[in-house]
Amino acid sequence: MLASMANLVPLTLIVGEEEYLVDRAVREALAQARAALAEASGGTDGGDLHDLEGAALAQGELSALTSPSLFGGGAVVIVRNAQNAAKEVAAELTRYAASPAPDAAVILAHAGGAKGKALVTDLAKARVHQIDCPKLTRASERTDFVKNEFRRVGRQADAAAIRSLLDAIGGDLRELASAVDQLASDTEGRINAATVARYYRGRAEATGFSVADHAVEGRLNEALEQLRWALATGTAPVLITSALATGVRLLGRVGAASRNASPNALAAEVGAPPWKIDRVRQQLRGWHPDGVATALQAVAEADAQVKGGGVSPEYALERVIRQIVASRNAPPTAARR
Repeated sequence: MLASMANLVPLTLIVGEEEYLVDRAVREALAQARAALAEASGGTDGGDLHDLEGAALAQGELSALTSPSLFGGGAVVIVRNAQNAAKEVAAELTRYAASPAPDAAVILAHAGGAKGKALVTDLAKARVHQIDCPKLTRASERTDFVKNEFRRVGRQADAAAIRSLLDAIGGDLRELASAVDQLASDTEGRINAATVARYYRGRAEATGFSVADHAVEGRLNEALEQLRWALATGTAPVLITSALATGVRLLGRVGAASRNASPNALAAEVGAPPWKIDRVRQQLRGWHPDGVATALQAVAEADAQVKGGGVSPEYALERVIRQIVASRNAPPTAARR
């Protein structure tokens, strides 16, 4: 029999669809359980590990997996996609939560949707340890995620650095977390936008949209700087005009929609992810519909010049960026002229 299990969490329920957060929560719960089992056994044995899918868990199998081994050491059982467990197995999991094995840790990952919802409800009533990992769809949620990642690694980053990292990397949480880890290990002092730029500004797949975001937000110097970097690193001018067109069109579509429309509903209507809708709504501050129309016309002219109608694609791009910024700042009467 193992010694005191004061640090062992008998059942952890991880709920949500954000894959990276779920995977990390499972890893951390596993590490905590194995450390507690090793401590209780007075050695390095972290118990037997059983990792299986909810659909594959047979009726009566949970009891066997969590029963004491002839050799001691306890056990850790991970059940992934618990929403797919059979009804009888879900009932067993609920009963287990009321009277868990003394030397076992069970970790359940559940997608959190309608399927298998009763299991989550029943386990919540049993007051099991629950970790929520909801999908991050808003721009503000991804900003908070990056802030928290810097806190996790014990580093400070200013708001401009966080925004630059999101511009360069995009919304993939796994890549964002990896980027934070790299910045933390490779740099010293407070992390700012210049620090991020040295590592990530040259990502071609993000550069065009970064130029567009800076332009529609009225940040002329940053937009021109990103443009020059994009061209220097080989980004095709036509990709940049395409990104500018997308950015300005989204301003028009989102601006014309009801302010009460949810990001999810509006995302389906305009063909953009919900987190992008939140960001466009922030970018709309300072814009008038006349200014959006003027900017769209300027982008169309630049696109024609870039595709062969002008002498210099680089000049056409710089000119249209200046026109977009001017359209944002112009009063309605000026924008119509």
